[in-house]
Amino acid sequence: MIDYRLLEALSAVIETGGFERAAEQLHLTQSAVSQRIRQLETQQGQPVLVRTQPPIATDLGRRLNNHLQQVRLLEHSLSQADQPLNIRLTANADSMATWLPDALATAQSSHRFNFDLIVEDQEIGLKRMRDGEVMACICAENQSVNGGRVQPLGVLRYRALASPDFIERYGLADTAALPNAPCLVFNRDDRLQHRFLADQGLHGPRRIHRCPTSEGFVRMAQAGLGYGMMPELQVEAALTQRTLIDICPGYHLDVPLYWHYWQTESEALADLRQAVAQHAGHRLRPMVY
Repeated sequence: MIDYRLLEALSAVIETGGFERAAEQLHLTQSAVSQRIRQLETQQGQPVLVRTQPPIATDLGRRLNNHLQQVRLLEHSLSQADQPLNIRLTANADSMATWLPDALATAQSSHRFNFDLIVEDQEIGLKRMRDGEVMACICAENQSVNGGRVQPLGVLRYRALASPDFIERYGLADTAALPNAPCLVFNRDDRLQHRFLADQGLHGPRRIHRCPTSEGFVRMAQAGLGYGMMPELQVEAALTQRTLIDICPGYHLDVPLYWHYWQTESEALADLRQAVAQHAGHRLRPMVY
């Protein structure tokens, strides 16, 4: 039998990123948390954490944490408890900056959740779910994780944009000049700009500004610091006011989005998923199969 007090300690260390914060969350001493982790490792016969800073779950630790998340969902569904359930959800920053907050609010069950949103690039967000760190994930991957399911949401359309002054300054009327112009990138995992350049038959950008917020990304482009791929939903006003214009008129890049969830889904989480999918159907472009 698994002692769930030990799993709670493991989950707290993974979620908070350290033993001290885990102790605060569980209202225990740091030594008590360490003792529970050691006891769990003794029971399992192998490590559940790599003692780095922050600690990293081993494969076994991730599987145990994943198991605990699913047990929490089942218990919440069976008890119909009034106590809010903490929901850890990964989503890409552009969804957070456009359609997702309204979608979460439309669910009848939203008042029963404390949302813990983790921003990850749409290409890699599923890793958090695969590692058992989150209960749901919005990302561009359509293959479900082991023990999970996937529901299509729609397509987020991106356009290659820059300010008119920037396009004139760097001579971008000729797309061959693009690799030498400063390029805006969300983070090291963001490959949309590279895909855009590849579609033009060009190599990757030689100059890069990294900006890890969607709002800052757009503002930097409007200020003339660089060009980049931006979601239509976020820049409608800028396009109308022509503070941003297309580098390649007619070009767009469509990124499909999917909701990933566990098969052991609670009634409240199913309501959330269905509400998000319905709202996404109104805001996102339909998928083409």
